[in-house]
Amino acid sequence: MSNSTVKVPLTSAILWIMTLITAIVVANIYYNQPLLGDIAISFGINSAKVGQVAVFTQIGYALGLLLIVPLGDMFERRQLMLTDLVFVIISLLVAASASNIYVLLVASLFVGITSVIPQLLIPMAAHLAEPHERGKKIGFVMSGLLVGILASRTVSGFVGEHFGWRAMFYAAAGMMLIIWLLIYFVLPKVEADYTGKYKDLMLSLIELVRKEPALRVASLRGALCFACFSAFWTTLVFLLKTNFNLGADVAGGFGILGVLGAVAAGMMGRLTDKMDAYKLSAFTIILLIASFGLFAISGNSLILLGIGVVLMDVGVQATHITNQAIIFSLNPAARNRVNTVYMTTYFVGGSAGTFLATLAWEHYQWAGVCIIGLCLSTAALLVHLASRKTMRLHRQTVG
Repeated sequence: MSNSTVKVPLTSAILWIMTLITAIVVANIYYNQPLLGDIAISFGINSAKVGQVAVFTQIGYALGLLLIVPLGDMFERRQLMLTDLVFVIISLLVAASASNIYVLLVASLFVGITSVIPQLLIPMAAHLAEPHERGKKIGFVMSGLLVGILASRTVSGFVGEHFGWRAMFYAAAGMMLIIWLLIYFVLPKVEADYTGKYKDLMLSLIELVRKEPALRVASLRGALCFACFSAFWTTLVFLLKTNFNLGADVAGGFGILGVLGAVAAGMMGRLTDKMDAYKLSAFTIILLIASFGLFAISGNSLILLGIGVVLMDVGVQATHITNQAIIFSLNPAARNRVNTVYMTTYFVGGSAGTFLATLAWEHYQWAGVCIIGLCLSTAALLVHLASRKTMRLHRQTVG
């Protein structure tokens, strides 16, 4: 396991392009959420059934993280991304032309599996960045990821309201063609370090989990936070329709507020290079708990709902950035695999949050969703508080 290639400097231009690509590709996973109401009407199905579209997409993303992202330690990363994009485009086109809910579910699964390029770019940024500014650079690329996640809802809500839900998936396929060209002409080649077989590569994931307690803590903490995030955004469209008689465009409009939170969270990437990660994460998780407390009393107030969105997104995304700064300091030769463990767990949490929230909505409406969010966010804080010794040992090791 050696590599003689020269490390390419992470220039501002390359960093901006990586951030832009991250934002546009990750949006594929979230376009469907403001469109669920329209999709349900189109296929004549209930909210629990249509919620499976979001669940399948997130499960697919977790599978892609598990099966594809580790290949970034094994193959040249730019070529891997270019190949993957071909399958992203095919999956989006199938989703756009789906004749029934079952075709859409399968297509959504593959949209999730293939839209993993951001999780190849973030370890790539960590690899190219200088150690003393790694948190800052990761935070910058992550701000693109977070803006993409949240702006996707605004874009898809508008497109869905004016052109229909299928138009969004066709437009996304077109954007992926542009991304292919950007990757081909702009991004540098970054050769891999791993020279073994794929089977051994995958088995090494188990060894990483066993040997790195900080990775286990960050993964569980991240999964619980993202479960809260997914629970809220999946059911927001139902709340707005039921309580306010508002459509997909307004649900997407809440993404603009989320972007404000995401930008603030991205700025916290700078703090991870300077501040105690344990204390910072405690604060950001408390923000998440507070947001669901606010949601519980804001079922009939758009203003309180908007304030809660900003608090939630700052809490979730800042915790995520801190987690990634921690995991990318663990094993430089296995950054894609470390990211695989973390992000697979993260999106399993997101899938669980979506599933629980759609069930809660079906039976208990918004109150049930808020209870789910409060339970999951409190569990995240308890996991964090129990990890004090692990985080102290991690600081001593890295320091």
